[in-house]
Amino acid sequence: MNPNKALWEKGDFTRLAETMRESGTALVDKLGIAKGIKVLDLGCGDGTTAIPAAKLGADVLGVDIASNLVAAGNKRIKEEGLSNCSIQEGDATNLEGIEDESFDLVVSIFGAMFAPKPFDVAKEMVRVTKRGGRIVMGNWIPGDPTLVAQILKISSAYTPAPPEGFISPMLWGVESNVIERFEAAGVPKENISFSKETFTFSGPLSPANFLGRFKDYYGPTMNAFEAAEKNGKAAQLQQELEALFISQNQSGRENATSIPATFLRVTVKR
Repeated sequence: MNPNKALWEKGDFTRLAETMRESGTALVDKLGIAKGIKVLDLGCGDGTTAIPAAKLGADVLGVDIASNLVAAGNKRIKEEGLSNCSIQEGDATNLEGIEDESFDLVVSIFGAMFAPKPFDVAKEMVRVTKRGGRIVMGNWIPGDPTLVAQILKISSAYTPAPPEGFISPMLWGVESNVIERFEAAGVPKENISFSKETFTFSGPLSPANFLGRFKDYYGPTMNAFEAAEKNGKAAQLQQELEALFISQNQSGRENATSIPATFLRVTVKR
């Protein structure tokens, strides 16, 4: 079993994606999507950005490694009555069956960054993008004080050391690494630009209940709690994460969550 596939099929990311819909739509609205352009959404989950792109008139193909998220996304597409969007199973490191230069825009928001072999990921994204097209990535930033970077940082302190050769997905949030990867795929440095933007997780649930969704449905956090349980440190992990969620909640209400998280937006001109 592919360990990356196992990680993302372990939980049910749709339960977290429900808190990401508004920001996903807002992000897509800023991509300048025109009717009829071809869009590939890589690591698309259940369609948080793929579906809004299709609603703007793009022809969208979503690709995700987790079969449960592919099924959930296609169910959402059917419920929305969209005929210009579909999601299929696939691996960002090897987009088998997808032809060279077949998309005007390749998008990956907190998706392809988690795939292993980052140089292969960059090469594949460049390969399937048309000349004159764009690649847009949203990547979490290592050491950033906002939510997701801190969840992953805290969780890593409770989990066993990664296997030899493991490359942290957070390195996609470091500009020099991104440049190196896309340059190796044939993109000149001057065609790569960066900005820091905000993605907000929001929902009608308390910060503690929101943490519960990460604990029960988000693969990396599930693994952290399993490891902490074995070491008798689950309560400590719970306490650390709960303090994080409460401190970062900006809703002003105990029974609602609104937590902004900073990410690195990468734009690559093909």
